[in-house]
Amino acid sequence: MARMLEKYQKEIVPKMKERFGYTNPYEIPKLKKITLNMGVGAAIENKNRIEHAMKDLATIAGQQPVVRKSRKAVAGFKLRENLAIGCMVTLRGKRMYEFLDRIISVVLPRIKDFRGMPKKSFDGRGNYSFGIHEQITFPEINLDQVEFTQGMDVTLTISGNDDEASAELLTLFGFPFRLAK
Repeated sequence: MARMLEKYQKEIVPKMKERFGYTNPYEIPKLKKITLNMGVGAAIENKNRIEHAMKDLATIAGQQPVVRKSRKAVAGFKLRENLAIGCMVTLRGKRMYEFLDRIISVVLPRIKDFRGMPKKSFDGRGNYSFGIHEQITFPEINLDQVEFTQGMDVTLTISGNDDEASAELLTLFGFPFRLAK
């Protein structure tokens, strides 16, 4: 069993019940999925960028990413319809909890000048999104094989509609939020 899933079931659920007074176990916020997205706008000029981004995202996530294509043409960006401009992966279950564990314990501490994640990044429905500037912060990525540095967006989708309860859930997981001034 994934370490974070075990922590959720044994430690976090009782603390959330106590803090928010949940009576039904299905009321307790739960991590539903983690979505990783790499927007590769530079793939318009260089087709290799999307292939490298897909390879890196597959290495990071442990599953094959899906290519995202443009929906409409925008002449100002030299963008044509149906052009590959990004890739994404949705993690659920055991892989999701293992990825959360790696993000909290390995990746975020490796970011240079890291002072914590902002609490303002909740969307009003309890979901949390943040960006990682370079894929090389992940230990799985071999620096010698990186041709292009590429950032990514990470979205944690949490059941429930409350930002406060979702923030408490992530805090109990050990998510490093920035201290309020």
